[in-house]
Amino acid sequence: MRHSRSSSPAMLKDFSVQALFMGLLTAFVGSASSFAVVLHGLQAVGATDVQAASGLIALSISMGVCAIVLSAVTRLPVSIAWSTPGAALLASTGAIEGGFNAAVGAFLICAALIIVAGLFKPLGRAVAAIPAPLANAMLAGVLIGLCFAPVKAIGFNPLFGLPIVVAWIVVGAFKRLWAVPAALAAFVLVLAFGVDIPDDALGSLEQSLVPTVEIVRPVFNLAGLISIALPLFIVTMASQNIPGIAVLKVNHYDPKPGPLFAVTGFFSLLSAPFGGHAVNLAAITAAMCAGQDAHADPKRRYWASLIAGVGYIILGLLAGAVTAFVALAPSILIEAVAGLALVGAFSSSAMSAFQAPDSREAAAITFLVTASGISFGGISGAFWGLIAGGLMLALSRLVKIWKDRAQSR
Repeated sequence: MRHSRSSSPAMLKDFSVQALFMGLLTAFVGSASSFAVVLHGLQAVGATDVQAASGLIALSISMGVCAIVLSAVTRLPVSIAWSTPGAALLASTGAIEGGFNAAVGAFLICAALIIVAGLFKPLGRAVAAIPAPLANAMLAGVLIGLCFAPVKAIGFNPLFGLPIVVAWIVVGAFKRLWAVPAALAAFVLVLAFGVDIPDDALGSLEQSLVPTVEIVRPVFNLAGLISIALPLFIVTMASQNIPGIAVLKVNHYDPKPGPLFAVTGFFSLLSAPFGGHAVNLAAITAAMCAGQDAHADPKRRYWASLIAGVGYIILGLLAGAVTAFVALAPSILIEAVAGLALVGAFSSSAMSAFQAPDSREAAAITFLVTASGISFGGISGAFWGLIAGGLMLALSRLVKIWKDRAQSR
């Protein structure tokens, strides 16, 4: 991280309406496109509605403050997000021994690992050394279960599921960026006009407008470490933090990765006791703040990520009301929105996983074991998928070396 070039008054000179608009758009897209994934993921590992709302609030505020701090200090458009692939991992993992308390313990361990990866270069290099096909295959295996949800929603009730899917398809055909917000808007309309809402629901919805957080006492056990903490750390680093740095470099910025990783890990540590799973560098929305649409002058684009941080904080304070509203609908409908939000991530990760012929079988094994959702010894399939794929890759490489030596004799 570099130090700021000038004082706060000079920062105000860098402000622009263009950056303001892009920052607000980033905050809306970043929240609307994946909050359903995060909500479903937290609930899948045992969070109550109140705890899930608390986690959303903690994550949003941590994201916002982290984005403001990093953007102001570095004067770089450093975008921050919650770990959407990590939330999908939680959804595929499900409840573990120790319940949500054990999940929170795993969140704390993951945050500590991210900090260490940023400060201790060998660990960061070790994560980067995980073969990309296996990391992508594990992510694809994690995502595929939720990607089935839109189809299941249509099977559950076509009148409820079809409007959500059709909105995503039609709007996405014109503007991919607005496809998921359109699906979310369709979900709201289905809930408002199609679902029978109890008479006392509006009263509880008004009460939820007041932000409420709940501290969860963490429990540390082996199931949490192996089923959640380690896979969450790997997915967050490989699918969010490392690509986030890449997006900045593509846009001609040269950040120091280690300090940025450590700061996101610190804010993950702060949000974990309140139910938040992980805060990290943004990958998709990073391109919005770092690109030319944020401002023609690259030195003034950091205001877009700074404004996005403010937007995340404001949206986070409304998370309780959003969660209470979503809870009024059948769960499969919000899962459908989450699944649609992950279609792009699934297709890109699957394509990257199976691109190289030499590692295709190992990637297939990683994908299949992970996607099976089967746990062994209380440990989720994501971990075993990575282990199985790694063993297959190592075996294929040993056989290749043996064949090459045999031919050279």
